[in-house]
Amino acid sequence: MLILVVAESALELVPREIWGHPAVKAHASRRGKTPGEILLDRSYHHRAMINLPNSNKRGRPDIVHFTLLEALGTPLNMEGLLRVYVHTQGGYVIDVDPQVRLPRSYPRFVGLMEQLFKVGKVPPRGQPLLQIREESLGALLERVKPTWVAAFTRIGEPQTVEEAVSRISKQEKPAVLVGGFPHGHFTEETTNLADELIAIDPETLDAWTVTSRIIYEYERALSIQKKRVAEMGKD
Repeated sequence: MLILVVAESALELVPREIWGHPAVKAHASRRGKTPGEILLDRSYHHRAMINLPNSNKRGRPDIVHFTLLEALGTPLNMEGLLRVYVHTQGGYVIDVDPQVRLPRSYPRFVGLMEQLFKVGKVPPRGQPLLQIREESLGALLERVKPTWVAAFTRIGEPQTVEEAVSRISKQEKPAVLVGGFPHGHFTEETTNLADELIAIDPETLDAWTVTSRIIYEYERALSIQKKRVAEMGKD
């Protein structure tokens, strides 16, 4: 079982301190919502975000969208061997059901995330496929209890993905942390929670690229592909 945490994700509602900015008010008006009900998005709110703390790491919901689509569509997830969580810079954690089918359309994904922040779960009634709660990354790891935590960061120890995942896959219940932000590094608070820091490339790679490579190598280590192909021959 592999636990994937998209950590320090740039996914949040517009913070109160910029509700009154013209760019935010105009965007919210076009959406038929109040400023506090829409996601912070650098594509629309760049000028409003300039003076926000850590603004270079914020306002990129698309990173979470692409990364979740990449992870949830893998054979590893189809085999029930992947659990995915989204940790946000604002101190929230989203539990992602392996069976959830996220919208491919980015605007529809944005609407879904806004509903999730407002209601707390999706769908609002019945068994939730997405559920959000105020929770720190440390508390999440305490809750899911991984046997090993590896953070993938450019300031980690240089290793190939194959080498790193080969070792990780020998753990009973490993967790991997992939940054859900566009620039910068994990905070010290996050790196202190990891048992090891791993760098797989001298350049900064997109979160969904790192995620796809980790999952692919994990599938190889567990011979998931061979198993699934063999099952096809039995039909």
